[in-house]
Amino acid sequence: MSTQRHLTRRLSQLYAGLALYGASSAMLVGAGLGLEPWGVLHQGLAERTGLTIGVVSIIVGAAVLLLWIPLRQRPGLGTVSNVFVVGLAMDGTLALLPETSALAARIPLLVAGIVLNGVATGLYIAARFGPGPRDGLMTGLHQRTGRSIRLMRTAVEITVVATGFTLGGTVGVGTVLYALSIGPLAQLFLRVFAVPAASRSRAVVAGARPEGAILRP
Repeated sequence: MSTQRHLTRRLSQLYAGLALYGASSAMLVGAGLGLEPWGVLHQGLAERTGLTIGVVSIIVGAAVLLLWIPLRQRPGLGTVSNVFVVGLAMDGTLALLPETSALAARIPLLVAGIVLNGVATGLYIAARFGPGPRDGLMTGLHQRTGRSIRLMRTAVEITVVATGFTLGGTVGVGTVLYALSIGPLAQLFLRVFAVPAASRSRAVVAGARPEGAILRP
């Protein structure tokens, strides 16, 4: 694959993945059966502030990115794009999703949202333009404290879920199903969307090994 085509493929995957991630998060909101950990916080803050959940996602992402400074993390194009694209795609999808109270419609919406989230995660991580701001927070804490990424992720996400739930975010069966399935799904789609090496390898932005970044945006 030529260098130009290689870069075009990576950029396409990055922005398709981020847009689909926002759409999948909106589907979980529409299902109303429980959100992913950071989604619980975003929804809780949206309930309290009156802002849309997408705008809250952008604000939280930017705030988390500021925490990278003392952790000495370096953002990439994907990191900065993540902050804006996911939130905008979430609000856009929510504006198009019809409201439904029927459980027969909400369960398929939940399952489709989780699977699409796995697809989106595989797409944008395989593009190798840097981790999302929330992922970088966890890896930064791992590097600064010496604790495992799994421990840092668990500690951060428990805090996020507890805070979001207190603020009014939705925790439910969807939250548990997401936690159990997103890792295997992301690993699967990371392999599916792996980008072949360019014929002439010139780094555009440095990204760590994709396998180490499967934490979610």
